Amino acid sequence: MVSLKVSCSAVCLATIVGIPLSFLIALNEFKGKRALITLFNTMMALPTVVVGLFIFSAISRQGPLGVLGLLFTPMAMIIGQFILATPIITALSIAAIRGVDPRIRVTALSLGAHSHQVVMTLILEARFAIMAAIIAGFGRIIGEVGSAMMLGGNIRGYTRSITTAIALETSKGEFSLGLALGIILLTVALSVNILLRSLQQQNN
Repeated sequence: MVSLKVSCSAVCLATIVGIPLSFLIALNEFKGKRALITLFNTMMALPTVVVGLFIFSAISRQGPLGVLGLLFTPMAMIIGQFILATPIITALSIAAIRGVDPRIRVTALSLGAHSHQVVMTLILEARFAIMAAIIAGFGRIIGEVGSAMMLGGNIRGYTRSITTAIALETSKGEFSLGLALGIILLTVALSVNILLRSLQQQNN
């Protein structure tokens, strides 16, 4: 439940931020646009331990946000996974929007559609690719262990996720239990992906 709660919360937040951001970048021309897209593409490969280290330094007692008391809480894990998922959802959504036939936007504008209607039209056209971006973001964070271990502290019954439990049991020599937890993790990831795919097909 900790794994699902943290990962689903993080991917929802990343979607809320990433999708509008991808439209702003894809549909507008501005100086540094290519560099910004390159930055998001690069951030797709962010090492989880590096993300965990930066956030740890920010929310630890000596950090600028230490007063919030976020370290070793599920919220800290959500923040870490949010940072990991957002570049993936944003970068892949930008590619999806740019892949839509530009004549659709021109046609919508010529028919008197305002900006909100144009965006909704583009979302409908790119919905399958955008859903794939969200699935990719979820797949990135459901199995990550580096930032979850550093930020959550692997506290039993509170911040211990399946991935951190696997790391713990393996370090103790409980390879069979670690393997069983790995199978459970794959089953959970598969179930969520099947659910998202079914939603995607229903909108077809």
